[in-house]
Amino acid sequence: MLDLRRLEALVAVQRTGSVSAAAASLHYGQPTISHHLRRLEAETGAVLLQRVGRGVRLTPDGLRLAARAEEVLGLLARAEAELHASTSLSSGRVRVAAFPSGAATLVPAALQRLAVVHPGLALELVEAEPPEAHALLRAGGADLAVTFAYPGQHDPEHVASTPLLDDALHLVVPYDDPDAAGAALGLEDYAERSWITGCERCRSELLALCERAGFSPRIAFASDDYVAVQSLVAAGLGVTVLPGLALRAHRHPGVRTTPLDAARRVQLSTYGSPPRPAAVDAVAAVLAEAARTVAANPD
Repeated sequence: MLDLRRLEALVAVQRTGSVSAAAASLHYGQPTISHHLRRLEAETGAVLLQRVGRGVRLTPDGLRLAARAEEVLGLLARAEAELHASTSLSSGRVRVAAFPSGAATLVPAALQRLAVVHPGLALELVEAEPPEAHALLRAGGADLAVTFAYPGQHDPEHVASTPLLDDALHLVVPYDDPDAAGAALGLEDYAERSWITGCERCRSELLALCERAGFSPRIAFASDDYVAVQSLVAAGLGVTVLPGLALRAHRHPGVRTTPLDAARRVQLSTYGSPPRPAAVDAVAAVLAEAARTVAANPD
C-alpha cells in the first residue's frame, strides 16, 4: 500500500514545480521530501521525476500518479472534515425510531431542544412499535429507539435500554358511562363489558391486568391507533386501558379516565456496546431531558 505522506510529497512537487518549494509548503526539510520521493519510486517501480536543469518535473507516470493521489488526498480530507463536524456536533444526522405516542410527545420536545443546543444536528424519525424498532436497531436502520416495556417483558439480545420514565396506565370509559358517575371504579367493575385492545405488548398487559382483577376480558376490537381506540370508547363500543402518553398526545372529549396502579416503562434503546457516536449521545440527552419534563408534568 502506498504511503500517504509520499503521495502528498509528489502532489506538492507537481503543484509547486520544485522539491524545495514542496518542502516549504509542507513544512518539511528538503531531504525529507527527497527521501519520500525516492521511496515512492522504489515502491512503484516507476520513474516519477526527471531532473531538468536545477529543477525537476514529473514524468507521464508521475503526472498520472499525482492526479490520482490528489483525488485520494482530497477524499481523505473530506472524510476527516465530515468526522470532525460529526464529533464536534456541528453537523450530522441521527435516526430515531419511536412508538406513536412517544413520537407525538417526547420527540417534538427533543427536537425543539436540539435546535437550540446543537442546531447543526438533524433528527430523522420513523414511527415503530418496540418489536419493529428493535429490528431497525439490529439492521442499522435506526441509531436510537424510544421503546416501552411492561413488567416481565425484556429486551432482545444485544439491545440495551435506559429508562426514561414510568408511564402510568389508565382505565378509559365513555364519558357519560353511568357506572363512572360516582367514585372511581376498577377493572373488575367492567368485567362484563366489551374491551378494546392495542398492540401485542399492550394486549398481553391488558390480559394480565384483567386476570389479576379476576376475569378474562371479552375483546371486541383491536387497534394500534390510540385515536381510533378512544373514538370507539366514546361511541360506547367498549372500554380500554391506555398509557398516559397516549392520552397526553390525544384525548377524546367523549372519554373519562381513571389512573390504575400499573405503568409501562418508557426507555431509550440502542444496539451493541458503547461508546456511541457523539451525535447519538447528544440526541439521547435531549430525549432524556424531554422525558424528565413530561414526568414532572404528568397532566
